[in-house]
Amino acid sequence: MNIKKGRAGHFSKCLLGIAAIVICLFSMSSLSVKKQKVFTASFENVLGTSFDLKTWTNAESTADLAEEIALAEIDRLSAILSAYDKSSEFYQWQLSRNKAVKVSPELFEAMEMFDRWRAITNGGLDPAVGAIVNLWKKAEEANEMPSEKSIEAVKKEIEQQHWVLNNTDQTATHLSTSPLLLNSFIKSYIIEKVTKKIMSIPGITGAVVNIGGDILVMGDHEEHVNIVDPMADAENGLTASAVKLSEKAIATSGNYRRWFSINGHRFSHIVDPRTGRPAEMVVGATVIADKATDAGALATAFNVLAPEQSKQLAAEANAEYQIVLANGNKIESNGWPAFSIPTSTNKVSANIKNVTGMAKDWNKDFEVAINLELMRFEGRTRRPFVAIWVEDKHQKTVRTIALWYNKPRWLPDLKEWYRKNQAEYRPGLKDMNTISSATRPAGAYTIKWDGKNDEGEYVNSDNYTICIELAREHGTYQIIKQEVACKTKAGEYGLEGNAELKGGSIQFRKISKNP
Repeated sequence: MNIKKGRAGHFSKCLLGIAAIVICLFSMSSLSVKKQKVFTASFENVLGTSFDLKTWTNAESTADLAEEIALAEIDRLSAILSAYDKSSEFYQWQLSRNKAVKVSPELFEAMEMFDRWRAITNGGLDPAVGAIVNLWKKAEEANEMPSEKSIEAVKKEIEQQHWVLNNTDQTATHLSTSPLLLNSFIKSYIIEKVTKKIMSIPGITGAVVNIGGDILVMGDHEEHVNIVDPMADAENGLTASAVKLSEKAIATSGNYRRWFSINGHRFSHIVDPRTGRPAEMVVGATVIADKATDAGALATAFNVLAPEQSKQLAAEANAEYQIVLANGNKIESNGWPAFSIPTSTNKVSANIKNVTGMAKDWNKDFEVAINLELMRFEGRTRRPFVAIWVEDKHQKTVRTIALWYNKPRWLPDLKEWYRKNQAEYRPGLKDMNTISSATRPAGAYTIKWDGKNDEGEYVNSDNYTICIELAREHGTYQIIKQEVACKTKAGEYGLEGNAELKGGSIQFRKISKNP
């Protein structure tokens, strides 16, 4: 090609101009990424448990929109799939018998998935487990073990076919009279739908949706997830492990938060449809998978199935897992270590340091357990901001053991904690660790103190004051202080309820492992 000098110079300038524009656009893009902020929201009494949402975006208004859309989608799907809401589509469908009923695409899809998982697990997952649950609830009320005859009867009831689906006209025919529950993985099904809606919003680059400990991480973000140790259950306690996830789902199921109690013995609320009895071999199972529904279904199934069966199912689903047996031993898939990261038992101490001494005569066999039940209001509500800390006899902070909030600007609303600790507080602290655990009831939390200060050193055996401060956005402010004798004798102290706290207790007790 023969280009004159003048034109060549002009051509070069054009190239330089285009390059400058590209660099400018790249810089603007990088700047936009740097400006991305994480916005958090926490609600109670969503699907009977808690709902935590994180979104990454440049604008708070976009995060607010994501929150609104997420809650609307949860309500929509709950109105279809709930087995407890008498007005839900599934509840109403159960009232039909031997009649082909046209059902919504979501209900049809969920029922198809149950058929698939029932077959894959050889009956380990079954929508008719409600019959077993009812049997063991009655046994709990009577404080008497169910008879072998009643167990055999409920097994036969479950073995029958409960519905027939017709793919051509999208109808479902109800065949049995057994109480049916769409549990196991429906929470995860809803999480998938909700996350998809959120990620379709312009300006959202990442999202973490956590409903009751089942979690989906999507977008340009890597999330660190702590997994509650089923042998030492607490929101801030020792974790079974921690993992880093991107474009993955994680679900945990276990027997350590709900159970049947008969003659002083605990029986898992997770029941085996094949035996008619509560599962006993496993106390907790966590599964990482590409799809939330796979993670949710497998986590429940792994509490019922033998470990070898679980291993085979995980391989077929390309999932990784960690199973905690009743004796405390762990079984992990070969690929689990690729997601694993070091755990931390103190989420706040790295940011707040207020040392009161280096004494080490604390009785290491004891712990302080703070059991809280937040006040339930009608419908879902935002979780209040909460600070829980320990003070010595000089009213100096020994350890901040819980700090819950969603935006730093609201921290001053936790007036006393902020006044005493703001000098040590570093802006940017986020005690919003994502936690995967067995589903717990809405508003019910256990927080533990192991007798260490913010430097990680044991303190003296002495009297300490547990301070609990609660503040609600556009709501009330409450503070409770309870002195606890942390010496050699176990003790329990009741917490009086208020506008934000229904009640609770503080226990100085020997460390015990859940059965």
